[in-house]
Amino acid sequence: MKTRIEIRNGPLDSTEPAAWLGDAGLSGAQVQFAGQVRDEQGRVEALHLEHYPGMTESVLSTIVEQAATQWHLNGAWVVHRVGTISPGDDIVQVAVSAAHRQAAFEACAFIMDLLKTRAPFWKKELIGGRWFWVEARERDAEAAAAWLQGLSGHELP
Repeated sequence: MKTRIEIRNGPLDSTEPAAWLGDAGLSGAQVQFAGQVRDEQGRVEALHLEHYPGMTESVLSTIVEQAATQWHLNGAWVVHRVGTISPGDDIVQVAVSAAHRQAAFEACAFIMDLLKTRAPFWKKELIGGRWFWVEARERDAEAAAAWLQGLSGHELP
């Protein structure tokens, strides 16, 4: 399986994942997700992300390997930004290719849900000129737990 896992300190290009995953017709489906910095209340001036180099990539690789085993993926792309990012900018891209669309949709969702709860990233928001740490969201933990429960008996990160 073709895999790309990268932590990037710079903008993400929305055309890159599909071009990189291209497999000359081997896959019947490609699914791509891009997550943006959100500002639900119009107060966030910027988001700053930090990570644990080496460990972050290792955790992401483990998540992708599990998805590839479960859904028989042909390719997977996971690129996550770090550093200071503006609202509306892409923060993460997850893309997969598989023989069938349902496998691609599920694998992409699985990777994203586990990435949110397992990968060692730390976030701060700039609001009113001051930085505040972002707490983990309960709904992210619930989404990951649902996958873990549904895939019981499989080793997950």
